[in-house]
Amino acid sequence: MIKPLSYVKKIQPYIPGKPVKEVERELGIKECIKLASNENPVGPSPKVIEAIKDLISKPVELARYPEGSGYYLKNALCDLFAKKGITLTHDEIILGNGSNELIDIAVRTYIGPGDEAVMANPSFVVYAMSVISQGGVAKEVPLKNWRHNLEGMLNEVTDKTKIIFIANPNNPTGTINYKEEFDKFIKALPENILIIMDEAYYEYVTDPEYPDTLKYFKEDKDILILRTFSKAYGLASLRIGYGIAKKEIITEMNRIREPFNTNTIAQIAAESALKDEEHLKKVLEINEKGKDYLYKELDKISSIKYLPTQTNFIYIVLPENTTSKEVFDFLLKQGVIVRPVGPKQIRVTIGLPEENKSFIEAFKKFLGG
Repeated sequence: MIKPLSYVKKIQPYIPGKPVKEVERELGIKECIKLASNENPVGPSPKVIEAIKDLISKPVELARYPEGSGYYLKNALCDLFAKKGITLTHDEIILGNGSNELIDIAVRTYIGPGDEAVMANPSFVVYAMSVISQGGVAKEVPLKNWRHNLEGMLNEVTDKTKIIFIANPNNPTGTINYKEEFDKFIKALPENILIIMDEAYYEYVTDPEYPDTLKYFKEDKDILILRTFSKAYGLASLRIGYGIAKKEIITEMNRIREPFNTNTIAQIAAESALKDEEHLKKVLEINEKGKDYLYKELDKISSIKYLPTQTNFIYIVLPENTTSKEVFDFLLKQGVIVRPVGPKQIRVTIGLPEENKSFIEAFKKFLGG
């Protein structure tokens, strides 16, 4: 049998949860609530639905390849940022099959065998997977006070370092790093290292001390800013995201990017989503109300700790005598799916009001409260 490259064996595959319908069938329950994958419980804008319906009413359009450069979506993104006083060109934008694909493209562009990338732990597991798949070395720095230890990450930089990953807000903790510390980090970082700022949860952030990474992009830094339509815009199933960087970086990444990597439906849906600011506002308001409710209820449970979040999920540290597997299994039988993210930690997506209430009731039941 053919053997894989030696470093492929080092990769731990990403394991998604079971489909909701399969869980319902196995356990004999109905209306299972999924709060495990940080999806938008409201769903996409009605304008997105109408745009998709219009597209699929024209079968010939489905027979054609997608617009390979994403011309119209890039136009919409340029318009979006122009409203914020940021001038972007198409050459400074790259589209991906989710921001996840853009992580992989960047790694394949800049990491080879023996090259190093620095990242936090815990953070998004795909960073290490992508680096190792190229024969690179993933140097993981433990969080400090639940946030990226930027000073510790700087200490891991060597002449072999090609990329530094920063998830801001971080997944799974929901925490952020702030302007002042990020300014110091950028100034201290040697040249010729690509900073990948993963801002998948950017739209949910409310803290005024959140760094403006576009400032560094405009200062011609080697920075790649990643954002997605999977979270706040509710398009997770269509898999589309985008990256912003200076033209030279995007040009090199486009050498690796597969032709037609984002499909027509996803492009049109994303373009329509950007045009419905009221729907996005509604989504964010529901998330804030859900967050406040969960804070209030979790504050009543003295045996657990949770982290204030800048995202649409909450990281919960369980009691000493409890494991995340025990909680996961119990909640699953109650029809509530959460995500274990450590031996004693779970991550819970902020859902609709009734979903949040069901989680709290089931969680308190497990804890005996």
